[in-house]
Amino acid sequence: MMTKRSNINKHTPLRTCVACREVKNKREMVRLVNSAKGGVQVDISGCQPGRGAYLCRLQKCWQNGLAGNQLEHTLRTKITQENREHLAEYGRALNGGC
Repeated sequence: MMTKRSNINKHTPLRTCVACREVKNKREMVRLVNSAKGGVQVDISGCQPGRGAYLCRLQKCWQNGLAGNQLEHTLRTKITQENREHLAEYGRALNGGC
């Protein structure tokens, strides 16, 4: 007789925030992708093609991530001021707190 194994631990992918360097569950973070269409975009689905980077849902991580060049370095691209402002607006709209 076979028994069900209810204690099977499913693999949880972990990612590191570019700003605070904290490791969290991939689903708890927001992926940014260096899109082939040009510019850096928020990847809501988490599976768009292109080089990606992750930020926590905390507004301070978005501020810090966009303030320096760490995000540009990770994505291997330059972020225009217009693109940076659009991403900052998305970060301010998050409910992750300050």
